Amino acid sequence: MARRPPPRITVAELFTSAASAAGFPAPGPPEIAFLGRSNVGKSSLLNALVGRSALARTSATPGKTRLLNWFRVVRGGRELWLVDLPGYGYAKVAKTERADWKRWIEAYLDGRRTLRLAVLLQDLRRDPGDDEALLLEWLAERDVPALVALTKCDKLKPMRRAERVRTLGKSPELAAAPIFATSAETGLGIPELWAAIERAR
Repeated sequence: MARRPPPRITVAELFTSAASAAGFPAPGPPEIAFLGRSNVGKSSLLNALVGRSALARTSATPGKTRLLNWFRVVRGGRELWLVDLPGYGYAKVAKTERADWKRWIEAYLDGRRTLRLAVLLQDLRRDPGDDEALLLEWLAERDVPALVALTKCDKLKPMRRAERVRTLGKSPELAAAPIFATSAETGLGIPELWAAIERAR
């Protein structure tokens, strides 16, 4: 039997951006939030998900994305919003600014009734830390479903990659969520990630 082609994406566009909770749009379609450390590859993964090269702007400078960005996507005739949250953990940002980010990112995650899933990005080559563990715990306490997308999997050879996926899958910091190996460069894991998003919406 021939495999059914994936649902077609007919719309993928920036809907709005916000620099504070006051700028959040009114709740609309189901939302999928993407979180992770600065320079973990959120923009690249978002672009890979929608098959666009520049929907979300990528930067080689950690900490550059300081807005929440809502991307409107219509896939298979169904609309949803992909939400790109600012990266955390960048040391060169002032403590007061980091505190502001933390406050309104928590306001988004805690009060968004249309939020269906949080996708935590983790560089496959790096070990997770307390930030990742606390974030997954925080989401679980608020009944927000979460998964972990391991990024930049193309950077390692297959055997080493498989070893790292197994290691991170057993790490206590990430134990609270299912794990997906992904690559924005090769498309690895993109169909599986879409399947998880569709189940959650």
